[in-house]
Amino acid sequence: MTNLFRLKVIFYKTETGNEPVREWLQSLRHEEKKAIGEDIKTIQFGWPLGMPLIRKLESDLWEIRSRLKNRTARILFSIIEDNMILLHGFVKKSQKTPKQDIQLARKRIQNIRSQ
Repeated sequence: MTNLFRLKVIFYKTETGNEPVREWLQSLRHEEKKAIGEDIKTIQFGWPLGMPLIRKLESDLWEIRSRLKNRTARILFSIIEDNMILLHGFVKKSQKTPKQDIQLARKRIQNIRSQ
């Protein structure tokens, strides 16, 4: 039986209308965008998933773990109802996900919930 459930992918939007994850993705090379897009699609149609593609960071915060050619990208996201909200994207430079990246994603979740 196939999974008919599908998450709706939404880019977090700032008060000024910017979409930080979309803008970050657009700055990447074509093959990197394609690889990350495939990972997002895998999650969109296969949720819930776990390691190695997804790692839960907190109760309502997960990271997409995309392997690129010679580096690693992360997108922090939250699930609200049937929406996968892409909160923050970055190229990982250290073993651990930096605290400031997690704090930024948390702040963006709070902004969404207060709207």
